[in-house]
Amino acid sequence: MIFSVLAFLCLVISICIKERNKSLVVQSLNCLFEAIYNFFISAYTGAVLGLINFIRSFLYLNKNKIHKYVYLLLLFFFEGIIVINCVITWHGFISFLPTFASMIRTYCLWQTNMTLVRLSGITTGVFYGAYYVYYDSWVMVLGDVILIITGLYAVWKNDVLGGMKNGS
Repeated sequence: MIFSVLAFLCLVISICIKERNKSLVVQSLNCLFEAIYNFFISAYTGAVLGLINFIRSFLYLNKNKIHKYVYLLLLFFFEGIIVINCVITWHGFISFLPTFASMIRTYCLWQTNMTLVRLSGITTGVFYGAYYVYYDSWVMVLGDVILIITGLYAVWKNDVLGGMKNGS
């Protein structure tokens, strides 16, 4: 249970942070805590994805140190690994939910645009929230509902209102 609370807190904090690198560090912690929690509840698709996403987030932190073609290959590599994980850990159609969430999040975190990072928090909340309903993990469902609300607020505050203030 403690890992679900830690995962939830890190995810919500990660979408509220304005700086990409700091957000990715906190996102990495979220992935690690979520992986541990998913192993405990036997949600293996989500558990393996948590470990994959943990590695992904740390590599994305080094975007400026990685050649742009290698960085592009990283995106395709992680998207491919996510699909392969879905096949290997298949537990029925429920396995699609964390797979879709991770694919969207992987692409958005790959970008440098924090608006996409915040939006992907919303999609993560929707897909993982439904996944955790299936596993009767109500702490994580509550966390994902709060994540969706927080994500909507963060987008509104930083991207809609912030864009208006900046003349966008």
